[in-house]
Amino acid sequence: MADGERGPRERMVFSAAQLLRRDGVAATGMREVAAHAQAPRGSLQHYFPGGKEQLVNEAVAWAGRYAARRVDRFLAGLGTPTPSGLFAAMVAQWTAELTATGSLAGCPVAAATVDSADTVDSTREAAAHAFACWREPVARALTGMDVPEARAVALATVMISALEGAVLIARAERDPRALTTVARELGPLLDGAATPSPA
Repeated sequence: MADGERGPRERMVFSAAQLLRRDGVAATGMREVAAHAQAPRGSLQHYFPGGKEQLVNEAVAWAGRYAARRVDRFLAGLGTPTPSGLFAAMVAQWTAELTATGSLAGCPVAAATVDSADTVDSTREAAAHAFACWREPVARALTGMDVPEARAVALATVMISALEGAVLIARAERDPRALTTVARELGPLLDGAATPSPA
C-alpha cells in the first residue's frame, strides 16, 4: 500500500514504525509521529486513546506482519528456493539499504524490545508476537524446502536472531561485513538441514 493509499491511522502506524527503527521508543514522540505522517495532532488521541504505548504496540505489530509478508516476496524472487537463498535474500534488503545510504536504520521490533521489554509488558508481548509472526512463514518456507518441521522452527529462530544481531553490528560499524558474514557462514548449515524425500 502506497503512502497516498493509507488513511491517517495507517500513516501514523507506519510513521511510528519508521521512527522507532531510526530513533527508538524514547526519542519517538507523538508529535514527531503526527508530523512524519502529515496527520493532524488531534487525530492521535482519536485513533490511539491508549496513547504512545498503544501506538508503539501497533507499530511493532505492523512491523511483524510486514516482515512476514516479505518472506513470500523473497521466495518468489528465487529461481530455485533454497534455505541459504532465502536467508541471503533476507540479509540483502539490509545490505542494500546500508550500501545505498551509508547508514542503516534498525528493526522497529528490536528497538521496542530493547527500549521497553523490561518496563512495558504490553510492548514486550507485542514484540514477542511480532517475532513469532515473522518466524512462522520462515519456518513454513524451510519446511517447503525439505527441512524437517521441528528443525525448521529452530532454524527460523536462528536466521532471525542472526539477522537482527548482524543488523545491530552493521549499524554500529556502518559496514555491511556482519551481514555478508552471517549469510556466508549460515548458508551451508541451512542447506545441510534439507533432507529431500526419496523419489
